[in-house]
Amino acid sequence: MLKTRYTLLYIALMTLVVVASNFLVQFPVNAEVAGIKLADILTWGAFSYPVAFLITDLTNRQFGPQVARKVVFAGFVVGIGLSFFTSVPRIAIASGSAYLAGQLLDIAVFNRLRRQTWWRAPLVGSLVGSALDTAIFFSFAFAAFFVFLGPNDPFALEQAPVLGAMAAQAPRWISWAISDFSVKMLMGLVMLLPYGALMNVLRPMQPARAS
Repeated sequence: MLKTRYTLLYIALMTLVVVASNFLVQFPVNAEVAGIKLADILTWGAFSYPVAFLITDLTNRQFGPQVARKVVFAGFVVGIGLSFFTSVPRIAIASGSAYLAGQLLDIAVFNRLRRQTWWRAPLVGSLVGSALDTAIFFSFAFAAFFVFLGPNDPFALEQAPVLGAMAAQAPRWISWAISDFSVKMLMGLVMLLPYGALMNVLRPMQPARAS
């Protein structure tokens, strides 16, 4: 009974994060750092989305990978539904694929490292998961190669200074991906604070299995 209540709570929290991130991605970060106009390359969704990795890791720690996957799949259903409702199919496919691949990789890495130093499993898991998530989303959504998923976005493919400030030029989506992953790395470190605070409260309730 306790396991069911906690699982439903994790699913509710994951759903909240997915919904919030889909909403916040509409709002650019209106600030400037080192001459870089963040509004051109970054949205607030990049700050809220990494909380999903915290929820996955806490679920994995407490109940193991099987339950963590259930929470992830629940978030996937909500996320893919929202994406198809609010955006074009190509973005929806990119979003759903990136979320599912990134979260499942996080679960696998966390489970392999869970018996090492307390911070290693959540940090490494979230970073490698975020890297895969970012690579899949921005490639599927904007790279010219994946035009079979939907029409290319001419603005995303335009050449522009990297991060809007460097001499080197690249398609705009490259800068978007770099800034997105940079925030995810930062948030991966920040998420160690709540993870560390909760790890002694949310103790494992069953032996973890790799299945």
